[in-house]
Amino acid sequence: MALDSVKILYKGGTAEIEVKKSRFIANLKPVESEEEAAAFIAEIKKKYWDARHNCQAFTIGMNHELTRCSDDGEPAQTAGRPMLDVLLGEDVHNACVVVTRYFGGTLLGTGGLVRAYSGAVKEGLAASEIVEKKRAFEMKIVTDYTGIGKIRYILGQENMTVLDSVYRSMPFTMPSLVAPRRTCISISWRGEDAVWLSSRVKISLQGFLVFQVTKAG
Repeated sequence: MALDSVKILYKGGTAEIEVKKSRFIANLKPVESEEEAAAFIAEIKKKYWDARHNCQAFTIGMNHELTRCSDDGEPAQTAGRPMLDVLLGEDVHNACVVVTRYFGGTLLGTGGLVRAYSGAVKEGLAASEIVEKKRAFEMKIVTDYTGIGKIRYILGQENMTVLDSVYRSMPFTMPSLVAPRRTCISISWRGEDAVWLSSRVKISLQGFLVFQVTKAG
């Protein structure tokens, strides 16, 4: 079943916390494939080549279809899994996070590591930009000037967004005639029934009217 909306990582961020002189640096980046995640992880490992650990986690897909995590040398289940749990708990999609640790000389223990890596990811998310992605359709409506007001009224009632309006002359097929000026309106709305809107607008208007569903996603 398709989701109406999901939270995605739109712009990654960086944050750092310190726990008993150990530095934990979280870097996040939007990813849409395992290859993109692997490239980002390699980039961070190269940047922090002298760090003891570069632990990682990522989730991809609108239903978290692909998830991976790694402790990168830390005790099992103390780094990668807690990091991934933060992403899943916040329900953020298409995100990859790498937490780099510079050891400060004091062992933190299992619980301390889990809290440190989880906390670093939370701070990284706070420093990132997360947006809500809504399922929507994009439709193009072409009408004459008399229909503009009624179309905008209907769209306003249904909380639909007008993306763009273009005014131009459109010729008929007969070369000796030119049609009145038309307007082209691109709209976007949430939902799954393009026919419903088309029918309603056709009932409300008379004359020239063309609909084209240009995108669904």
